[in-house]
Amino acid sequence: MTPSPASEDKRRWRAVLARDAAEDGAFVYAVRSTGIFCRPSCPSRRPRRDRVRFFALPEAAQRAGFRPCRRCRPERAKLADPRLATVRGACRLIDEAEGVVTLAELGAELGASPHHLQRSFTRIMGISPRAYAEARRLQRVKRLLKAGDGVAGALYEAGYGSSSRLYERASSQLGMTPASYKRGGLGAEIAYATAASPLGRLLVAATAKGICMVSLGASDAELVAELERDFPRASIRRDGQALGPALEALTRHLAGAQPHLDLPLDLRATAFQWRVWQALRAIPYGARMSYGEIAASLGMPKAARAVGHACGSNPVSLIVPCHRAVGADGSLTGYRWGLARKKALLERERRDGLKS
Repeated sequence: MTPSPASEDKRRWRAVLARDAAEDGAFVYAVRSTGIFCRPSCPSRRPRRDRVRFFALPEAAQRAGFRPCRRCRPERAKLADPRLATVRGACRLIDEAEGVVTLAELGAELGASPHHLQRSFTRIMGISPRAYAEARRLQRVKRLLKAGDGVAGALYEAGYGSSSRLYERASSQLGMTPASYKRGGLGAEIAYATAASPLGRLLVAATAKGICMVSLGASDAELVAELERDFPRASIRRDGQALGPALEALTRHLAGAQPHLDLPLDLRATAFQWRVWQALRAIPYGARMSYGEIAASLGMPKAARAVGHACGSNPVSLIVPCHRAVGADGSLTGYRWGLARKKALLERERRDGLKS
């Protein structure tokens, strides 16, 4: 019987606490507060559990935006499972390909059937090989633009057949047009505002298109620092007047006076993340679903762990209610803004739901 994501993460956390070298190559753990991922045996100071995410492969951690630890070099660990080696090989082939590489070509090179490779890759990486290739191409565009290449040269060198293909993805994946990204994101403007809430300080931030962040924390300074880390190249300013209606809706929601939130969003996400976030928004107020149930609702019953990763990357608390995702046994497994807040949100929604 395959262990649930919750029980598997508990086992991994015990290995991290024990600095178990036998688990090196079986997974890596990443720390949100530092942006670094490590081997289980890393001698560094142990982080808080609510700041940790687990990944089967270093490549998956890097795709999520984490950097390898220079002390334990997790990307050099010998993989414990041959299936992980196959997926790593697929990542390498996609990374090295000059153009588009098909699933059939990957399978032939790695000695695996395309169907099996697709399933293994999606389960381990949380994204399909095609979507991974698209994300890597976009990363190449970013790197070339930062190095000073022109937009036309960057997009063709990264493998885009036309500029329209790149601009189709620019708004959701770059967060701005390629030309704006080349200028360091100086054209991207984000306004934010903060307020008191039943769960601590509340921050909402938005571009002209919609809300890009909703977070909860102990202080405004902490929340603003998180916003600046997520959007380091944007022009960020406080604007309580413009965001007053959104703040009011969110505080009413937390008070149980406005169960349903319908606010415009401007989020950067992979196709899989979008599907998970839409499934989360479909969970009724006061209800909850396991990661496995969410995965099954997407037609991907084996992708429970990938669903958990998508929940962990959600930047808009409350609007995308990732707190309603729980372990297979109903346990509260993780929450970007703290398990205490997740528990309080679920209890408040259950209580308010019984009243209605």
